[in-house]
Amino acid sequence: MSQLFGTTTKAMNMNNKSRKQKGRYLQNLVRDRIFKLFPSLTKDDIRCALMSEAGADVKLMSLTARKLFPYTVETKNREEYKTIFKHWKQTKSHGPLEPLLIIKSNRQRPLAIIDMEHFFNLLDD
Repeated sequence: MSQLFGTTTKAMNMNNKSRKQKGRYLQNLVRDRIFKLFPSLTKDDIRCALMSEAGADVKLMSLTARKLFPYTVETKNREEYKTIFKHWKQTKSHGPLEPLLIIKSNRQRPLAIIDMEHFFNLLDD
C-alpha cells in the first residue's frame, strides 16, 4: 500500500467524522460494560472523554467508580493492530484453555492481552 507522509492511502480515505465515530464506539462499549458490571454507577460516576480531551478515554468521575473499577482506560480502535489479532487468533487455536497473549517491544514492559469479556468476568467473580 502506498504511503504519503506516514499515512496510508486507506487511512486518508476515512473522513474525520468516521474516525471519531469509530473511536467513540469502543469508548461507549467499554463504558457500557462497566455500567453492566457495576449497576450502582450512574452517568455522574463515569463518562466517555470528549474528542481531544486530555486523560483517559473512559473517565471515572467519582471515588466510588475509582474504587469499584481501579483502572485507567485508553481505547484504540485501529486497523494497524492486525498483527496483534493474528497472534491472538494463533493463541486461541492452541487449545481449550482461556487464551493469554503476552507481547513485548524493545525497551518496553511486556503486556498481557486477554479477551475483554473474560476481563470483565474476572472482575465480576
